[in-house]
Amino acid sequence: MTTHSETELTQDELARYRRQLILPEIGPEGQQRIKKAKVLVIGAGGIGSPLLLYLAAAGIGHISIYDHDVLDLTNMNRQIIHDSGNVGVPKVQSAEQTLKRLNPGLHYELHAERLTRETALSIVPEYDIVVNAVDNLDTRYMLNDVCVELRKPLVEGSIFHFEGQVMLISPDEDSACYRCVYPEPQEPPKKQEFGVIGVTPGIVGTLQAAEVLKYVAGTGRSLKNRMIYFDLLSASFREIELKPDPDCPVCSKLKQQSVLL
Repeated sequence: MTTHSETELTQDELARYRRQLILPEIGPEGQQRIKKAKVLVIGAGGIGSPLLLYLAAAGIGHISIYDHDVLDLTNMNRQIIHDSGNVGVPKVQSAEQTLKRLNPGLHYELHAERLTRETALSIVPEYDIVVNAVDNLDTRYMLNDVCVELRKPLVEGSIFHFEGQVMLISPDEDSACYRCVYPEPQEPPKKQEFGVIGVTPGIVGTLQAAEVLKYVAGTGRSLKNRMIYFDLLSASFREIELKPDPDCPVCSKLKQQSVLL
């Protein structure tokens, strides 16, 4: 259990986070909640890069990173947390180097492995909020199902070419989950590489970081039952209203169980 003394802000933290502390929506209490928060981030690539940087800069006390991949030169146009000298190094290690230089006073937990359903079921309960920052459909649906089952908030984000979208799947019973919006994975006929400029995942990761910080600080209006969609080519942003699907194969069953209980 986290004690009050462990969440009290040090003089260094008061100075480091001064510009956050003077925000009435954050203040010392919000910063203390940020400090004691435990966040699980899946992916240290194009979306995960700005996400991790902003979470660390804001002072999230415990950041756990899952990514099984190693850094490749083709990643460098968008994965801004990494250094070109780390090509060939596991991404979690490369990311940690940058994060420790940015904010050395935090706890970083690294997992250079792919997150499986079995592992997710055992570790997700340890965290306050989960963030999906990978482009793997199997992982996206698995995380949704696990977080709904365990009633943990999940910040979902994805990109395609110049387009991106972000939503929050809340543990509340009136929240839409990912399967309410996209019931089944729509895999392309064959696995193929698609183009992307770094700004697209950068915006998604930044929006996800904002959702995490609002959630753990207990402020603002979340993206529960809302999706932010943007298209950079047309410079347009849209808010899309989402509704829980009463026939959703995942969240509707849990809601029915809650009624019976």
